[in-house]
Amino acid sequence: MRLLVAGSSAFAVPTLDAVVAAGHQVLGVLTAPDRPGARGRPAPRPVGDRARSLHLPLWQPETLRDPTVMAALVGSGAEALVVASYGRLIPVVLLRALPHGGINVHPSLLPRHRGAAPVAAAILADDPETGVSIMQMAEGLDTGPVHAATVLPIPPDATRPTLTAVLAQAGADLLVEVLARVAAGTASPEPQDAGRATYTPRLDRRTGELDWSLPAAVIDRHVRALQPWPGTTLPLGGQRVKVVAGDPLPHGPALDTPPGHVRTIEGSAAIVQTGEGWYRCRRVQPPSRPVMDAAAYLRGRRGPALSPSEQDAAP
Repeated sequence: MRLLVAGSSAFAVPTLDAVVAAGHQVLGVLTAPDRPGARGRPAPRPVGDRARSLHLPLWQPETLRDPTVMAALVGSGAEALVVASYGRLIPVVLLRALPHGGINVHPSLLPRHRGAAPVAAAILADDPETGVSIMQMAEGLDTGPVHAATVLPIPPDATRPTLTAVLAQAGADLLVEVLARVAAGTASPEPQDAGRATYTPRLDRRTGELDWSLPAAVIDRHVRALQPWPGTTLPLGGQRVKVVAGDPLPHGPALDTPPGHVRTIEGSAAIVQTGEGWYRCRRVQPPSRPVMDAAAYLRGRRGPALSPSEQDAAP
């Protein structure tokens, strides 16, 4: 098939590789414009870099609503638009102009977790499983009929990056099967049950601003789900730090200590009281500093900034 492929994050790279390997003709790759990153370096541009390495035509419009851009896409000769984590609105007029419309690789088991952050939502909800759906795009947000879905378990230690990578490859493999059916005229996507739909909003910094009164299991899910951005911040050592790694512990003996109390230092980790259970805080990132072991961080914070309990715990 003659395809346009739209994607911006690393999730879309296996999709691009898969359609090329399957022998489809990629007439153009759509991705976000290049942006400046931290400290003067360019921001990551995984799809753009991959398209350049494959010598594919690369388009980076700010918006697809530009009449010139739309005319070029409609007139490209493409039979379908494949979308995977593009991050920009696809005008309905484009979907209607292509013979096979738009086909989306969505990392959830639709209709559950429609929206912008489905992988994080599945971890935050403590879902035992998730998956990837290949959806025929429609006017609503992730509302189109589903061609096929693959179900995958969510490991108890899954982080958003690790789970996203697994889903990206599973979605790329499933997409190739769906495209073969679309090309053969045998595809028969099934409508979604709108009554079972859930939605996940875009993540922002407030999503990860927590306090220790939450149960340890809830804190753990946030730490794993919100990597690498926006991250999970909690008060420790007299300031808010980003908690990068850790794990919940079984309930210890009932102690008359408030949430946030550092019970002890265990190797390089700090054992912190939560609203329900203990959390083993392994790695943290203080403001404007690199990631470090929690114990090393607390050693450096000895003094007035620490609570009496934290001073007692610091080695």
